[in-house]
Amino acid sequence: MKKLIVATAALLSVVTGAQAQDTRKVVEPTVPPACAVLNAAETGPIKSAADDTDRIQQAISHCAAGQSVRLAASNQYKAFTAGPFTLASGVTLVIEAGATLYASTDPARYDKGDNICGSTTRGKAHGCRTFITAVDTQGSGIMGGGVIDGQGGERIDGQPESWWQIARRAQREKTEQNVPHLIDVARSKDFALYRITLKNSPNFHVALYQVDGFTAWGMRIDTPADARNTDGIDPGSSRNVTITRSFIRTGDDNVAIKAGSAGPSEDISVIDNHFYSGHGMSIGSETNGGVRHVLVQGLTMDGTTSGLRIKSDVSRGGQVSDVRYVNVCLRNVKAPIDVASDYSKGASGLLIPAYEDILFENVHSLTGGRVIIEGHDAEFPVKATFRNVQIDGMPRFDIEHAQLSPAENFTNGTGPSCEQGFPAFPVKAEAIPRPQLTAEQAGHFAYSEVLKYAGEPGREAIDPWDPLAGPMATGQPDYMVDLHARANGSTVFNSVQAAVNRAVVDARDPHARQRVQILVKPGIYRELVYVPQSGAAITLYGEGTNAAATVITANLDASVTGEAYAARYGPSFAGMDASIQAMFDSLKVRSTLSTFGSYTVWVKNAGFQARNITFENGYRRSPVSPCVEDCQVASAIASTVSHQAVALGIDGADRARFDNVRVLGLQDTLFMKTQEGGRTARVFFDKSYMEGDVDFIFGDATAFFYRSEIRSLGARKNSYVGAPDTNIKTKYGLVFDHCEFTNDGSANALTGNYNLARQWFHNQKCTPYGAMAVNGYVCSLAETSSYTAPRGTISKPVLETVGKMVVLNSKIGRHIHKTNPWADWNQSGKLSFRPVQFSSDEYWANLISAGFNPIKDLGYEQKPSPPGIFLGEYNNSPD
Repeated sequence: MKKLIVATAALLSVVTGAQAQDTRKVVEPTVPPACAVLNAAETGPIKSAADDTDRIQQAISHCAAGQSVRLAASNQYKAFTAGPFTLASGVTLVIEAGATLYASTDPARYDKGDNICGSTTRGKAHGCRTFITAVDTQGSGIMGGGVIDGQGGERIDGQPESWWQIARRAQREKTEQNVPHLIDVARSKDFALYRITLKNSPNFHVALYQVDGFTAWGMRIDTPADARNTDGIDPGSSRNVTITRSFIRTGDDNVAIKAGSAGPSEDISVIDNHFYSGHGMSIGSETNGGVRHVLVQGLTMDGTTSGLRIKSDVSRGGQVSDVRYVNVCLRNVKAPIDVASDYSKGASGLLIPAYEDILFENVHSLTGGRVIIEGHDAEFPVKATFRNVQIDGMPRFDIEHAQLSPAENFTNGTGPSCEQGFPAFPVKAEAIPRPQLTAEQAGHFAYSEVLKYAGEPGREAIDPWDPLAGPMATGQPDYMVDLHARANGSTVFNSVQAAVNRAVVDARDPHARQRVQILVKPGIYRELVYVPQSGAAITLYGEGTNAAATVITANLDASVTGEAYAARYGPSFAGMDASIQAMFDSLKVRSTLSTFGSYTVWVKNAGFQARNITFENGYRRSPVSPCVEDCQVASAIASTVSHQAVALGIDGADRARFDNVRVLGLQDTLFMKTQEGGRTARVFFDKSYMEGDVDFIFGDATAFFYRSEIRSLGARKNSYVGAPDTNIKTKYGLVFDHCEFTNDGSANALTGNYNLARQWFHNQKCTPYGAMAVNGYVCSLAETSSYTAPRGTISKPVLETVGKMVVLNSKIGRHIHKTNPWADWNQSGKLSFRPVQFSSDEYWANLISAGFNPIKDLGYEQKPSPPGIFLGEYNNSPD
């Protein structure tokens, strides 16, 4: 008997009467605190036994219940690769946003001992271990905004086929495939999948066996439609299961509720989900253990082969009862309703499928298709109720051995309105790690614009400065420095500091000129030079055009004690002007000098100029000439540790100009700081050269680099040119125009993993971003920044040191990473971590992710629109 069934009564699109079948009170999962944070070390999947398996497994094994192991991306390093591993009870694996965990493609890693994994066999099957296994666990899970990629479509090691191709070959040969599942959970309680994306599984994505308590919330499964046997989530002989707010497209059942000889599957809720390619919302084919108390509610299916499906046969059948399908929308589904008792044609056995108390309520298929309702026989009919079921178009109805309520044909029925109910599969928008400016945006970074403003952050006013408007160092010098001349103490000196001191003293004369010029003859001047604020701007220039001929160098680093510093350099500053002596005195009392006491040349002089000269900090560098007594301080420092060492520090000196200078160092070579209160300090470099290895151009000043070479030295695996800590309200940070970013040709540099910049998280004591493997860790907002484990505070001014840097019209060498030139500040899991922020949009989003309300907690009026630019490029080319 074949009957046409179309429902009758109108209904609201949202069901209010259905109750969840999961007996638990299910709430949105929360990510547990971290016991370990592992940072990625590869840019993509690797084929090596020396992958991440051991460190992931060890971290899980040493993690206490109730905590999590975090896998985090670090700049261009976003990939982990592993072979099979197991989750411990109570431990959650978190794949952070931006990170991907790849399953190894080596079949030997999965083989159970019969040497058949990665092959097809006759008789023997299931020869592969699962990628991630949780057995006898309670409260474990897999979470995070990242991805687990099973690499099902990649060629497996040592063979010409992928896992999926092996599966298809087995189908053709009618043999058994031996390929791994992605995740198996067995004999466990309260397991959670939360916000994770699973993709490209070789076989089943998630299989549950005798699980009591399982939640899949806000996750995604994304695998091609032609990937055989790649079921999404398969609860088997399990109870208290909730799958909600998730998006699933795959090559087989999107969800398949199974019940074999291990017992029933019951108390299951599939609520508010969206299915795409796949074989539908299925029950079966194994139902001999019994399936009962199932609610499917608020489901959309777009492009599945079957829709609401119950499948079994006499070889594996059993009772399926109390199943409710409520508020379901279907489109482009071949069989919107597919309830069949003969799943495998020709199957034999005595396990007869029995389907009863099946409810279809508020179901609407917009594109027709087959409606199949076929019981086993008259003794075992399908017993189902239909309320407001609508099949549009010209559907085909195959109904046999069915007891349906209502019992006769019904017409003029209307199901829920579904036209707006099919969201596109949410493909995560990839962050643009190399944001490009428009021509209009780039125009705002011309040097005439960048150098036009001065004042307090956010209150800058027009104060034009054109450093190229006039020549530097014209006429006769006021003072001369010559190593070999006879000094007279008034105009001729043997040290640069002595000449600067005389200029400072003479500037107090009311008739003194507003600018004085100091000519430095060629030579290597081994000294510190401190240039204080003065009534006269100072121009320091070398003779001729060869900046390398005139060098000011010292060997001083951040770890040197104040006592050692005073002993070494005290005589040099004896008798100096009080303003210079004060600079020296401020350092000698320190326990260690720190970065901001390691300057070779320290400039506070507004309007300072330099030309044709080299500033060097010789710490750990090959000396420009044989080392003499200046090396004694450095020799006391352990050679196994590298410290900051500043060659040139521009400390609040506005309108500082440098032409054809060389600034040489390693870490923290060139430092540029704003004036008191963050007032603008503008610095301009033209036709100059800077080199270093880590953060070697840094600070919060507004600095413009024009027609200059910026060279990265390759002594380290990781290198960063810039480390700006510009305030969010300051108009401009570091700007490079028509520059060349070069390298020293070293092996490390040529790996192409160096970065243009990382934004200096200055003065922070704790990080509100990411996880810390510290019990009870908290980093909350406060007036000041502090940290005493495990609790810390961070202030608004520290959060606002966002760091700004733009590179225009420049040549960028192969040492800079091609897709990720901008880096995080340190790695996730460290107290100093902060993710890269390209604009105020990321700044705003990061505040929210850290639990801060930008308006209520930080007092902002609204989110900036258009967003402020922090990092960007325009019209650059590879060198």
